[in-house]
Amino acid sequence: MAVSYSQFRTRLSQAGLLPASKLALIAWYLLFLDLLLFMVEKLFGFFKISWSQGLDGWVRFLSFAVIVLFAILAIRWTKAKLLWRLRNRLIVTYVFIGIIPVVLLAVLALVSFYLFAGQFATFILTTGLSSELKSVEAANLASSHHIAAEVERGPNSTALLESLRRTNKAWAHRQLCVWLDKKLILNSDPNPENVLAPMLPSYLKTSFAGVVRDHNNLFLRAVQTVPVGGKELTVLSSKPVDQQMLQALATNLGQVTLYATGLSLKKTNESQPKQGTRVIVERPEGEYVLDLSKLGPPTYSVGSLPPAVRSLDRQVTFPTTVSVVDWPTGDTSSPAAIVVQTRISKLYDRLFEALGYLAPAIEVFLLFVFIVFCIIEVIALIIGTRLTRTVTSAVAQLYDATKHVNRADFSHRISVRSNDQIATLANSFNSMTASLEKLIEEQKEKQRLENELVIAQEVQSQLFPKEISQLSSLEVHGFCRPARTVSGDYYDFLNLESDKLVLAVGDISGKGISAALMMATIHSAVRAYSLQDIPALREPIAVGAVPEVSTILVPDSQHPEVSPAALLALLNHQLYESTPQEKYATLFLGIYHGASHQLTYSNGGHLPPIIIGDDGAIRRLECGGTVVGLFDQMTYEEASVPLRSGEIFLAYSDGVTEPENDFGEFGERRLVDLVRENRDLPLARISEIVTVAVDDWIGANEQPDDVTLVLARAR
Repeated sequence: MAVSYSQFRTRLSQAGLLPASKLALIAWYLLFLDLLLFMVEKLFGFFKISWSQGLDGWVRFLSFAVIVLFAILAIRWTKAKLLWRLRNRLIVTYVFIGIIPVVLLAVLALVSFYLFAGQFATFILTTGLSSELKSVEAANLASSHHIAAEVERGPNSTALLESLRRTNKAWAHRQLCVWLDKKLILNSDPNPENVLAPMLPSYLKTSFAGVVRDHNNLFLRAVQTVPVGGKELTVLSSKPVDQQMLQALATNLGQVTLYATGLSLKKTNESQPKQGTRVIVERPEGEYVLDLSKLGPPTYSVGSLPPAVRSLDRQVTFPTTVSVVDWPTGDTSSPAAIVVQTRISKLYDRLFEALGYLAPAIEVFLLFVFIVFCIIEVIALIIGTRLTRTVTSAVAQLYDATKHVNRADFSHRISVRSNDQIATLANSFNSMTASLEKLIEEQKEKQRLENELVIAQEVQSQLFPKEISQLSSLEVHGFCRPARTVSGDYYDFLNLESDKLVLAVGDISGKGISAALMMATIHSAVRAYSLQDIPALREPIAVGAVPEVSTILVPDSQHPEVSPAALLALLNHQLYESTPQEKYATLFLGIYHGASHQLTYSNGGHLPPIIIGDDGAIRRLECGGTVVGLFDQMTYEEASVPLRSGEIFLAYSDGVTEPENDFGEFGERRLVDLVRENRDLPLARISEIVTVAVDDWIGANEQPDDVTLVLARAR
């Protein structure tokens, strides 16, 4: 049945193969262009046109670009089609978290095992070589002392020593040379062809032991110098590193190949050969390059590769280098190379040969551990599958529940059958509807509290004096702007008689409702104590006030009038008894007598008010005591100051002087200067100028504290 073009596009679109993005369109376009150029290249090549060679580079470039773009598209398609479900994502996650790391660890373990096996094989060989060198060194040391003793007995002792040397089996393959004050007195060589003794190089100052290269041959050589009768006796022992020695070292190991020459170490900053293999070598004196470009055929090759014991008995081939000293010059830049070829079984036998009969038991134990690990891996796979199902099923339930919530069906609940974090998530979802209802109730409660705060603000605003009866000899003005909805600052003007006025300015500790309630308490107490005849004033001890509370008798009054100091003492006792311990207030109380133009005052820890004279001089009203409400049994002092015509009384809270910006605090000096410069303006205008200046000083920052300002000017 024929398929139409539209149906073909539909099927491609359903399969996700129809190019829909710009990247897909570019990939298909480059693919068609690449195929077209490839066909043109083959056509030109068939007709032997020279342009075909120029098209080959473009075809390669476009092929690479097409492969990269289609790889990106394949990743996108896989992610869109296969990774939408959480289960598939978890499977991919397990592959990346579990399987791939295990594979990498297995590869790392195999590589590490092979490197360890190679290192162990070379360690066995170099250890045997070191043992031979130590044997030569020890024998040379013993011979040097023995020869020194023989030389001291007489000049003919060397001949006797040489005959003993020839009959000693331990020296069958070693050369022994003796110098007395640089003069050769003995040269005993097991090889009769070597008639010349090795020279003593100038760089040898003390004893020496190592592998040396002398006339392109390797030797284990030891040199010892001992004093003999005021002279120096130098004894040299040398053993050739030949095929016989390597054969002994290769016994029960495998094939050993020695490259005596061809290697060289060069500084990395030196010119390096352009061809050959080079290896970076770290040495104490710096970084060197091991040049293998001149490595020729092996000097010796002994032993043979052992046969495999089992199928997994793999071959191990590993090279190592042996530091070699050039005997004439002392140069160490030309080491020798040794390559060991062996089997894992041989290394296993050498590694566990000291255990004897315990080696099979260890092998069984390792096999047991391997089986246990495999069982644990299977159990982990089963547990992981079950846990995956619990996660995917829980997500499916949550997805279904969100559909109910989207339909405003808050009665739907998820069944919880476990006790884990997923169950906690389900319980959280089940409590979501109740939480929403509770949130709505809390929002209503918050709105109610805000309404109550507005009411509290309106009530508090009524506590501040609205209409002030100005005295004929004194005009007053007050201003308070809270930092929050309600204020903790306080000021009041109270007319006692036609020519007497009580001025009160205070600041309550803290902010908010608690400070506003305490402010209302102080407001009520000041007015009550000032306007009523208080019997407690006559008997202050009965109410807990201090005995020293004083009273001021006014001639035209039948009852004693409360002085500012006595009123502060009463307020202090009342606040101490009725408020929490951490609550207190600063309060300034003053009584202005119009007849005498005197201001009698007492300051309870408030910022000292200032009187600004006609000449600009200032007087601070500091007489009084500490804050009210913090300590009981407190007394306060009071004083009287004249308030002459034109002088300005200025009281304020710390919300005026303490606001800060990048230039520091607003400060008392700036406040006094503003009042002094505008002293002839109305008090309300002066208050406005000060508050505007404070606002400009604060800038865009939030008002940190309540701003309160009280002004009075004598007439």
